[in-house]
Amino acid sequence: MDAVNGGPRRTAGIVIASTRAASGIYPDTSAPVISGWLAEQGFEVFQTHVVPDGEDVHDALQSLLNRHPAVIITSGGTGLSTDDLTPEMTHPLLEREIPGIMEAIRAAGGAKTPTAALSRGYAGVSGRTFVLNLPGSAGGIRDGLAVLAPLLRHICDQLEGSHEH
Repeated sequence: MDAVNGGPRRTAGIVIASTRAASGIYPDTSAPVISGWLAEQGFEVFQTHVVPDGEDVHDALQSLLNRHPAVIITSGGTGLSTDDLTPEMTHPLLEREIPGIMEAIRAAGGAKTPTAALSRGYAGVSGRTFVLNLPGSAGGIRDGLAVLAPLLRHICDQLEGSHEH
């Protein structure tokens, strides 16, 4: 149960786009940060995929979308390297974009590092699922989650059909 509203806990999925972590070269450290933050927000993370950059990101997203979570957060693959394709894998799955979220995330990151402007992620909706691409860096993840914190409950309420404020 969700301690905040007494109803069932909302579910979430995570996709980490990292060729090196997926191949076991080093452990993924992003998913635990995102998962812990989602738990603090009252979400139950039911699945995490750590996949290589590229087409596997699309497949992992589609697999999660088929389970209709309230939220999917990705991390990694939003930069300019040739295999950074998370935005290209995400965009076709979105029915509606929410560009203001990405603008706010880039602005928050840009206050600390100019390279935040290079993140190419998307925020949007597929069905009743909110999807967000975060950068792979620890700072980028923290900045993105800080921007999302005051918005997430309202996003989910609206997608579930509640228009109360």
